[in-house]
Amino acid sequence: MDFMELDLNLTKEDLMLKKNANEFAKKVMRPIARQLDEMTPEQVIAKDSPFWTFMKKAYELGYHAILIPEAYGGMDLTSLQQAIIYEELAWGSVGLTIALGVASFPAFGAAMVPEEAMIDEILVPFCENRDATFIGCWGITEPDHGSDTLMPFFPTFSDPNIPSQCTAREDGDYYIMNGQKSAWVSNGTIATHCAMFCQIDASMGHAGGGIFAMPLDLPGVKKGAPLNKIGQRDLNQGEIYFDNVKVPKRFLIAGPEAYEALLEIVLSSTTSLMGIFGTGVARAAFEEALAYAKTRVQGGKRLVDYPTIQTKLFHMQRQVETSRLISRAAFVYNTNTSTPAEEYSIMAKVHGTQAAFDVANEAIQIFGGNGLTKEYLIEKLFRDARAMLIEDGSNDTLAIAAGHKIVENYPRKD
Repeated sequence: MDFMELDLNLTKEDLMLKKNANEFAKKVMRPIARQLDEMTPEQVIAKDSPFWTFMKKAYELGYHAILIPEAYGGMDLTSLQQAIIYEELAWGSVGLTIALGVASFPAFGAAMVPEEAMIDEILVPFCENRDATFIGCWGITEPDHGSDTLMPFFPTFSDPNIPSQCTAREDGDYYIMNGQKSAWVSNGTIATHCAMFCQIDASMGHAGGGIFAMPLDLPGVKKGAPLNKIGQRDLNQGEIYFDNVKVPKRFLIAGPEAYEALLEIVLSSTTSLMGIFGTGVARAAFEEALAYAKTRVQGGKRLVDYPTIQTKLFHMQRQVETSRLISRAAFVYNTNTSTPAEEYSIMAKVHGTQAAFDVANEAIQIFGGNGLTKEYLIEKLFRDARAMLIEDGSNDTLAIAAGHKIVENYPRKD
């Protein structure tokens, strides 16, 4: 179902990219996502799983390199075009979209500091890959550290009394890495490479971290079992363990001296992306509810003929449209400035994911009892949306972080 596009400045190319992504989401992603939702976590990542059919088709189209600059083999896209494509893909399946997006994180990080080794061993091989045999993950959260690892420049971020569970110490031409990343590492059990965020200087707390774009076939790396969860079951997540892993220094993107600033730049993009993904889920839920209400007859009338339902649909679409506006704006701004306004990315994430949940919740109410059954897509959308309120930082905690930034930084002078 098409939606009215309020941006009158979109080009023919923008609209074609949107159309193509929507076709892929409709014909490939939705059917596969429904299949994967019924499988066990182990079945989802098995060699004969339709998950790999999706990944290979997405890689063939270059969707794995949406975030990578064209100079290194990525798609030649504006920030707005990236946002448009990602919304369409999330409309098809937010779980599969996150898997695809996170697959690029090691290359995404490497592109920020494109030294020769990073280009030759990470960036170019990833972008040229078309069979989904180069898959990244994002190792940042730990068993005892979740949203607090996503709060650069918050007072507790530099507290040396808060220990990290994954550390790396310098040793000649290597870093020796030990510890564990949490069960929430997206692509954690299937990744070949990792965008690894771990502590190097304990005296600086979380702020004393380092960022690596590293292969996961190094001796001492072990992966846990895939996580079993209620939503986004098509997204593989799982633990990664490090036992005296020797990571060559050439895989280091940034050390403690630049960690906090670079993390904020990374989060200003990834957090607003969650708002874009939320917009896609919210739109999918709204469209499912509208289509159902136009055909479902109760009390001798279609549901859409009742003013109560019309009011619900209005507020649902209002949330979709406002979510699109703030998430697009935050993403485009923060990917085109050297001084990111991360609080706006957090606004986009919190607003977009809350919209996804609220719209999916109202959609189930419109479906009534049918909305509780797996026969209808809305049941899956509701579970997927619920996960987003915690994913990539709990909305509650992110609001605290953004509130602190507002107090410290306003009025901004650009």
